[in-house]
Amino acid sequence: MLTDEVRYNLLTLLKANPRMSQREVARELDVSLGKVNFCLQALMAKGWIKAANFKNSRNKSAYMYLLTPRGIEEKARITAEFLQIKLREYEVLKREIEQIRNEADWRALTVERSVD
Repeated sequence: MLTDEVRYNLLTLLKANPRMSQREVARELDVSLGKVNFCLQALMAKGWIKAANFKNSRNKSAYMYLLTPRGIEEKARITAEFLQIKLREYEVLKREIEQIRNEADWRALTVERSVD
C-alpha cells in the first residue's frame, strides 16, 4: 500500500537526488526493490513524477526521476500532513514521558520513605 509516509519519503528522496537507481532508493528507504518499483509506477500514473533516460557513468541507460509541478504540489501537501501527524505523535510521547517520570519520582519517594 502506498501510504502518505511512503510517498513523502520517496518524493523527498527523489527531489534531493533524482538520479538514484531503484536499488539505491530501496536501500535508502529500507524497503524491497519491488516495492520501490511499484511506488514509482504508482507515482508516475498519478502524474507526480516522470522518468527520463540518461547515461550513467557505466555507459548504460538509467532513469532520472523528476517531480512534476503536480508532484511538487502533492509533496508540499503530504509534507504538511506528515508534519501534523509527527507533531501529534510527539505530544503523545511527551505526555507518556511525563507520566513515566512522575511514576519514577513517586516510586523513588516510596523507597526512600520505607528505608527511613
